[in-house]
Amino acid sequence: MKDRFKAVLIRKDGDTQTVEDAILTPADLMDGDVTVAVSHSTVNYKDGLAITGRSPVVRKFPMIPGIDLAGVVEQSSHTGFKPGDKVLLNGFGLSETHYGGYSELARVKGDWLVPLPKAFSAAEAMAIGTAGYTSMLSILALEDAGITPDKGPVVVTGASGGVGSVAIAILAKLGYRVIASTGRVEEEAYLKELGAAEIVARSELAAEPRMLGKERWAGAVDSVGSKTLANVISSTQYGGAVAACGLAQGLDLPTTVAPFILRGVSLLGIESVYMRKARRLQAWERLARDLDVKKLAKMTHTIGLSGVRAAAGDILAGKVRGRLVVDISR
Repeated sequence: MKDRFKAVLIRKDGDTQTVEDAILTPADLMDGDVTVAVSHSTVNYKDGLAITGRSPVVRKFPMIPGIDLAGVVEQSSHTGFKPGDKVLLNGFGLSETHYGGYSELARVKGDWLVPLPKAFSAAEAMAIGTAGYTSMLSILALEDAGITPDKGPVVVTGASGGVGSVAIAILAKLGYRVIASTGRVEEEAYLKELGAAEIVARSELAAEPRMLGKERWAGAVDSVGSKTLANVISSTQYGGAVAACGLAQGLDLPTTVAPFILRGVSLLGIESVYMRKARRLQAWERLARDLDVKKLAKMTHTIGLSGVRAAAGDILAGKVRGRLVVDISR
């Protein structure tokens, strides 16, 4: 194990938050029964909020941000893992109350870890990250609600982002007709390459919601929230379902009960941070089966640890297409 290692560290003095490159020692790490040599992490929307301080994601300072990590076990007193095991971690308070993935070393609870699927490298697992894992949780929820390809199309909002890109690729492979909603018309070719059959302008769904709209889709994966989610719900067909997993447009939901009591629409809340282990394993097993790694490569860009601060601002500004992998060694 390294005596000293590099990490990104968030500090707060009064109301002022700063982010710095730090050199730490193993003694600086938080409690846990598994120590992981981290090789890769990723940049999600939540990481952007944490690093910029735009939202109070971080609840304990100082904090190493990064809600995802992948690497190799160096030390373990947990019965489920031994040195040399390849592992990944999504959520469980990383970057909020526990040191996260933007670090060469991480000490965590073994119960939080998932074995790295053999189908993926550590870099590929982080190209998926919490965003892609959340996409899979959303699709599992739609399946559980009976939304099969023969029921009708599925709309994906925030389509060019991480959640949206992975959702489109998976849904298309599973045989769904995918409608992609995006505010970046220049990404139409990219979205269709991932599997989208139709593109809907973001402005169309971001307008003032109607109580009930024309029935257009059987299901939805929404990472946007607010008026967009309200419009998605109002245009969901009878017996359809909407998986809500994000808040890029806002936390509010200006809708009515009409779609729920007149059309029997189901709103499915997707929580990924503390999801039970069995569902996590199911999601990663399905990702290994249903996500084309060639499409994953098309949506992925790799940066070094020093690039996460700039990337945090970019992802909140909607400038990031697909997924950003952080190579900790760069």
